[in-house]
Amino acid sequence: MTDPRLPEPVDKTDNGYNQVQHRVAELRRSGKLPYSWITDATRRGYHVATFDGEADFLRSVARQYRADVWRDAEVYCEVWCESRSIAGVIQDDCQRLAVSLYPAGGFTSMTLAYQSAEYIRAYAAGRPAVIYYIGDYDPAGVLIDQDIHQKLIEHLEEDVFIDFRRLAITLDQIQRYDLPTKPRKAGDKRASYIDRTVEAEAMPAHILRKMLVDHIESLLPPDAVQAALIEEESARDYLGVLASLREQGG
Repeated sequence: MTDPRLPEPVDKTDNGYNQVQHRVAELRRSGKLPYSWITDATRRGYHVATFDGEADFLRSVARQYRADVWRDAEVYCEVWCESRSIAGVIQDDCQRLAVSLYPAGGFTSMTLAYQSAEYIRAYAAGRPAVIYYIGDYDPAGVLIDQDIHQKLIEHLEEDVFIDFRRLAITLDQIQRYDLPTKPRKAGDKRASYIDRTVEAEAMPAHILRKMLVDHIESLLPPDAVQAALIEEESARDYLGVLASLREQGG
């Protein structure tokens, strides 16, 4: 909606954003825009899970069971992105393929990089780690992925080899998909070779998601996802039988 090439683009000021926010709220209240289509990653509720007996607990566990789709893969994989908004676009795909997702929130904190490095060390189990990154093409955005890569290397040292790959946005993608650009901010001296900037959100979501899924699946053994689904169904059926036995007093 902020694409400058639109006949009537939204004014990129507080007034323009307030108009968008008001209209989206009215669409949600009217039922034309499902509430679940928009997430708020900055706020959350804290809930305590309770169960109506052992059978209820077993059925809850059954729903959460996930097979390790990466068990026989030659590499470990995870995804980083610059913003929470992009994370919201790709989160379902990362969950389906059992890939950890880290929204950096700009230049990432030392804490988040350390936590990721500890997770990589534990789950890579000596394998190389392939990390895909999605971020803006602007003076800051082209440095954020380099900063994340360097911080991970510092924490992991020589324990795990990091293959860090910028998936989007690239100069080639801007030209190939004719993405809307904006002039760089005046006075920003970083990455002086960039004169026009593109936000990661400018990439059509279906293209970005397919690109990410294709790259992740290329790292998996053939039929790994399908085999994991079969294993999960079998395990859930087994736990369901146990739940039924508990209900019957077995």
